[in-house]
Amino acid sequence: MPARPGRRSGLGPRLAGWRRARTVAGDHRCRLHPLPDLRAPQAGRDRDRRHGERGYHPLLATVAGFGDVLHSRLREGVANTGRGAGSFVTEAINRAWRAGATGPITLRADSGFYTHTVVQACRKQGVTCSITVKLTKAVRKVITQIPADAWTPIPYWLDGGADVAETSYRPFGRKGRVMRLIVRRVRPTPGSQLALFCAYDYHGVVTDREGTTLVLEADHRRHAEVENTIRDLKYGVGLNHLPSGRFAANAAWLTLNVIAHNLARWTSRIGLGEQLITTKTLRTRYLDLPGRLTCSARRWHLHLPTRWPWAQRFLLALDRLRCVPFPT
Repeated sequence: MPARPGRRSGLGPRLAGWRRARTVAGDHRCRLHPLPDLRAPQAGRDRDRRHGERGYHPLLATVAGFGDVLHSRLREGVANTGRGAGSFVTEAINRAWRAGATGPITLRADSGFYTHTVVQACRKQGVTCSITVKLTKAVRKVITQIPADAWTPIPYWLDGGADVAETSYRPFGRKGRVMRLIVRRVRPTPGSQLALFCAYDYHGVVTDREGTTLVLEADHRRHAEVENTIRDLKYGVGLNHLPSGRFAANAAWLTLNVIAHNLARWTSRIGLGEQLITTKTLRTRYLDLPGRLTCSARRWHLHLPTRWPWAQRFLLALDRLRCVPFPT
């Protein structure tokens, strides 16, 4: 049946046996699990004005440092960016706990998840958060009150091009609690388009995490690595275009693409020992190759190209994957 307004799909694979050894939160000790990253793409319209195509608005939660998709949800393109973000975060955190996560979890998200429900969901689950704030008038007023001597230079490609400072802020009015507001200001570079008489471009983050300002600000900026996962889903598998005009079919398509993406990540990590190989590279080098299947003495043989440059790595990966025990 056609999709109804407000309809959503919380489809996505469970990461059974979710085993991790490192975290990217500035602490590389064992037993700490990676941090789920969130991205909320900009809400589109139900019909694209240029192409007349139906648009949808997916939400994704990925595991930082690994690129695995922990949770996905497809929504209609007319959905507000923050609609359902609180329940989505709760579901993603619960999946991490059910999959066997034992260490502390931190949520890193962009401004699409800057809502009171998301912060409340994190606190109910005992999860710390780091969320980009929307530069409203209230936030800009707090930033202007930061003393000039409170700004600390940070390493940047342009000398003296960026500074960071910290203050306190109560987001969401009386509903919210006082949180740390970490602000990064960047000087305009050649070609930048800023407001008139604007000396800096500001980027704010609210967090309840413990740590120094420089470390937390740099770690939050690393949440942009979720873009690599989105790029891999669009161009490595088949999420660049949804095949149907029906919501349920497209939700199933999203789930299949997430499963294929995660299988590719695990294959490259377990079999090849590579972390950053894309699905397209994996398919081109190891999966999409000519071969001939023959039968001799009642046994099947697969003949592969003799000058295949990745033959040894393919056989090594195959032996490693065969050693993985079957789930009981």
